[in-house]
Amino acid sequence: MSHDFKAGILDDVAHRPWPMPNAPWVMTQSWHDLLFAHWPLDPDLLRPKVPASLPLDCFDGRAWIGVVPFSMRNVAPRGVPALPWLSAFPELNVRTYVIVDGQPGVYFFSLDAANPVAVWVARTVIGLPYFTAEMSVDVRGDEVQCQSRRKRSPRVQFVGRYRPTGPAFQPQRGTLEYFLTERYCLYTADRTVKRLEIHHPPWTLQVAEAELGVNTMTEPIGIVLPAEKPLLHFAKRQDAVAWAPAGVRHWPGPDQAPT
Repeated sequence: MSHDFKAGILDDVAHRPWPMPNAPWVMTQSWHDLLFAHWPLDPDLLRPKVPASLPLDCFDGRAWIGVVPFSMRNVAPRGVPALPWLSAFPELNVRTYVIVDGQPGVYFFSLDAANPVAVWVARTVIGLPYFTAEMSVDVRGDEVQCQSRRKRSPRVQFVGRYRPTGPAFQPQRGTLEYFLTERYCLYTADRTVKRLEIHHPPWTLQVAEAELGVNTMTEPIGIVLPAEKPLLHFAKRQDAVAWAPAGVRHWPGPDQAPT
């Protein structure tokens, strides 16, 4: 399997909201054919679902929950080539947005993946809520078809197809699209809050349309998605590097919106 990771992204740093960590990054990833499906929620509805130590990050007074299917490739430790099957697999995550010490990031409710080894490593080493699923992401021209069924909880499913419908653009700082996608870390919170830094180029998005036949991905956390149509964006590819998780010693108490 070829490793076509775009190493030049490491020189593209002017867009970052804060400097890259001084420590060496530890892993490469390439994300392909992503759908960002987002629904607005009342923060009071979402607040009990997120650890109290992680303040919600809201936009114009609303919290957001996202369901994001895509294909992972080039998943490999630093200096290690991509390997057949181990380094490429479908994934689907359910996420919201938090902010700690002024650094906005992603909080994952769940991450479903078709690779049980990757699931075990991510759960054991990083502490992320990964689940093994029967998944497929098939690209047919401009259309992407995705199916996912969680192995130990078969009611947790996603069946849909999606496609880009508009020209490519890069979200501008201050817009909702920027808020939802330009995130350079993720957070976990068990006994302590940990931040896992990532780096990637600015997102290139396209407005999208989707037909979601089945989407029960938020049922395990007790969230019923609003009846309104989700905000949909497509991204063809994003390359990223990730650092090891690090503890966060201080964080703000009350939930806060970005300034």
